[in-house]
Amino acid sequence: MSATLRIIDANRNRALEALRVLEDLARFSVGDPTLSEGFKATRHAIVQAVASLDATLLLASRDAQGDVGTTIAGAVEHERPDLHALALANGSRATEALRSLEEALKLHDPLAATRIERVRYRTYDLARDLALRLAGSAPRQWSVCVLLTESICSMPWLDAAKAALDGGADCLQLREKDLEAGELLARARVLRELTRSCAASLIVNDRIDVALASDADGVHLGQGDLPIAAARAIAGSSLLIGSSTHDPHEAAESVAAGASYCGLGCMYPSGTKEGLSIAGPSYLVRFLAEHPGTPHLAIGGIDESKARELAGLGCRGVAVSRAVLAASDPAEAVRRLRGALAHG
Repeated sequence: MSATLRIIDANRNRALEALRVLEDLARFSVGDPTLSEGFKATRHAIVQAVASLDATLLLASRDAQGDVGTTIAGAVEHERPDLHALALANGSRATEALRSLEEALKLHDPLAATRIERVRYRTYDLARDLALRLAGSAPRQWSVCVLLTESICSMPWLDAAKAALDGGADCLQLREKDLEAGELLARARVLRELTRSCAASLIVNDRIDVALASDADGVHLGQGDLPIAAARAIAGSSLLIGSSTHDPHEAAESVAAGASYCGLGCMYPSGTKEGLSIAGPSYLVRFLAEHPGTPHLAIGGIDESKARELAGLGCRGVAVSRAVLAASDPAEAVRRLRGALAHG
């Protein structure tokens, strides 16, 4: 029995098994046809690369019962806390198996070894892209996210925040572009305690440093802010990373880069951000069709009637500011928005 043939057979199978898991994650968890097809094509490339070897000899070399490695397991071999961890584990398993397969093939078919090397580098990229898509806290589809800006509030900002949460807002985004970092951090920490008390989320606009320092759930980035990949390199898996998008191209780029959720706007003319082009509800419809697995927040000029209209198109979450903060009763304004989304 050839030892190298055993290595080739074992690592071909190991790589194919891991890639099948990654393909299923891309297909069923992320819903990305490009990633799913990439993993599928990689599996086929491995099969084709090893096809030059005698299949009967490979099968004859297999000895699962006599493999001493089957009784060795790592401390956390049977533990996977979430889909992100599952993707990381199988990405490592696939690339490690491909490296071992490549080295063993050099003794039997150097050309096949070269092909596996190319497959290995491709797998690094695919596994990275999938892990980024699954990184961060578990993706959340909020119903009503209130963009907290003091200048819009009809009452003290903290009272407005409490009222919004009392009304059922499941996310607050701290959006104060002119505050110094120290004051922004102080407010974020106060809001962090509030949101924790009612199982809501806290997102900090723009400032990843403040988001991390306050233990917020995430950071929201505009198109001109830090790129998503750079933000993920800083935050690792500790933050949700949201992205403002205004057209299908920006949405596709944000989703591919690993955005935890996408802001979709502007839906309607907005008094908060005047002068922005209107993407309109048709953009929401297209986003839902192209990225059904990615959480979203429609934004821009949304009130109760507009929320009901968007809900009829499939919208599951909105981001609002003036409709809640400028209201005399922010809690009731949130309740009405939630009702509109539920019965649109």
